[in-house]
Amino acid sequence: MRTNYLFTSESVSEGHPDKVSDQVSDAIVDLFLSKDPEARVACETLTTTQRIVLAGEIRCKGVFENGEWADGALAEIEHVVRKTVREIGYEQDGFHWETLTLENHLHGQSVHIAQGVDASGNKDEGAGDQGIMFGFACDETPDLMPAPIDYSHKILERMAADRKDGTAPFLEPDSKSQVTLRYEDGKPVACTAVVVSTQHGRGYDDGEKEAELHAYVKRVVGEILPAGFISGDTAWHINPTGTFEIGGPDGDAGLTGRKIIVDTYGGAAPHGGGAFSGKDPTKVDRSAAYVTRYLAKNIVAAGLARRCTIQLAYAIGVSEPLSLYVDTHGTGTVDDAALEEAIKSLDRLGGLTPRGIRTHLGLNKPIYRKSAAYGHFGRTPDGDHFPWERTDLAEDLKAALS
Repeated sequence: MRTNYLFTSESVSEGHPDKVSDQVSDAIVDLFLSKDPEARVACETLTTTQRIVLAGEIRCKGVFENGEWADGALAEIEHVVRKTVREIGYEQDGFHWETLTLENHLHGQSVHIAQGVDASGNKDEGAGDQGIMFGFACDETPDLMPAPIDYSHKILERMAADRKDGTAPFLEPDSKSQVTLRYEDGKPVACTAVVVSTQHGRGYDDGEKEAELHAYVKRVVGEILPAGFISGDTAWHINPTGTFEIGGPDGDAGLTGRKIIVDTYGGAAPHGGGAFSGKDPTKVDRSAAYVTRYLAKNIVAAGLARRCTIQLAYAIGVSEPLSLYVDTHGTGTVDDAALEEAIKSLDRLGGLTPRGIRTHLGLNKPIYRKSAAYGHFGRTPDGDHFPWERTDLAEDLKAALS
């Protein structure tokens, strides 16, 4: 395992076209879960110039039953979509929350999928699909996240906050960040390169206005990264293509689920390939990825390892996972197999079935829109939001190993 190297991760803002799509999809999930905690949702969103297209499958009591929409349901969906775009901040000729065209192609869930997922008789609720899911945690930051993705997210979060409160009125919603860190003895010690490309107001690509934008970005990055990480050797690439006035869905089409590495660990850990946004928690692409992060984070928080990767695997319609794998990358204080057995022994966890995960983490709630930008992991638990970021299982894990 190398200990001295460079590693890079990127993030994208809430105004990036793919992230607009993710947030719309998760706003739809939240809407249906607010009506019916047992709703089934698989919502894909396409965004492009002055247009949003919804497609997918749903089942929701009181909203869509027996192939029919309830009175007012379509209008409520449209309201939620436009509200989401307005809150992101799009009021541009090429993409405006009030004047864009919305196409809704959502329809009923396949009965053949439903029969595998639904509980019936002695059969427990099954996984909504087959697949593998990974969770990861490490001690590089207080959030127990890999440092490059953690800092990349926080740079864009700060820029969005400054855009919205008027601190940086020259910023527009679409932006991307990228941070390269140098590691020594396996720990991040310096930033060798920063890339920030941000959509901007007219004229901020030349002269004094461009200098103002560049100075602002450098100040934000300097405040986000740890003291001493930025030096005279740090390479800066701020809007390296020059002008960036046309952005968001007007500049590039967006689709739900195209930023799965941004959503997770920035490439520092494996990914099973399944996206999160637009899916209700019976879809283990989402819920099992959340519980593996939860378990890995609690292992690191308990001091049982400095790095931890966990994998789960499922078959569609089957409730119990096919496998559980723990790898602490040589940093564990106990054997990895012992950690696997400890996880399986935790009665409080309620098992790793879709129902058990959903119940323990409280996932049948309208909590997902907030997760759809700036990463699903490394966030601060807040009420019902981000329950997979809690570290309330750490003591249980230590007790199971004693």
